[in-house]
Amino acid sequence: MDIFSIDELRKTFTNGDMKEEILKGINLTLKEGEITALVGPSGSGKSTLLTIAAGLQPASDGKVLFNDINITSMTSEQVRDIRAKQFGFVFQFAHLVPFLTVWEQLSLMLDVSEVKINNEKREQEIDYILDRVGLSNRKHAYPSSLSGGEKQRVAIARAVIHKPKVLFADEPTASLDTKKSKEIMSLIQDLTKTLNITTLMVTHDEEMLSYVDHVVRMSDGRVV
Repeated sequence: MDIFSIDELRKTFTNGDMKEEILKGINLTLKEGEITALVGPSGSGKSTLLTIAAGLQPASDGKVLFNDINITSMTSEQVRDIRAKQFGFVFQFAHLVPFLTVWEQLSLMLDVSEVKINNEKREQEIDYILDRVGLSNRKHAYPSSLSGGEKQRVAIARAVIHKPKVLFADEPTASLDTKKSKEIMSLIQDLTKTLNITTLMVTHDEEMLSYVDHVVRMSDGRVV
């Protein structure tokens, strides 16, 4: 089932009298339970496409349809609400809150996304996700005591704890070695299938493409 559709998306940046078109009419469809990877050289528009699709910056023209709703025509408040409740995010670095334990990081995400569950159910949901990412024994640990791979696992768990429809991952393995990168990609693949999430990922690492369902190659603001 198609859940996300990008139609003739364009993005132009203006600097004084100069205009630079970063995205030049992108068309892309994403399906439930599948991972799509955006690949291409630096400056090809990959991250710009991802951030516009995620509602983190506006498009200059075109549409981004999520469940047949045009989010490019929504107010900033409406987009923020969708981001909080329906989207999950993983970046190159984990960006964990330093004074919160692993368990508290996930609990905070449930609050931000306004998931209405009682304390018992909250405990069950967090324990389930931590078990899926292999961190059940680290739930009371603070970020300072975690390895780089563990921090990224927490970031992934935090991104999916509220059961988002779409996961956006921008270079999620770029700061990790090859072994840990493969572990993280295997985890993203497993959670995408298990939770039936639609995942859109930016990567420079061709080795990670064996874990994805679709590869979209970009060059100079276009899909090639």
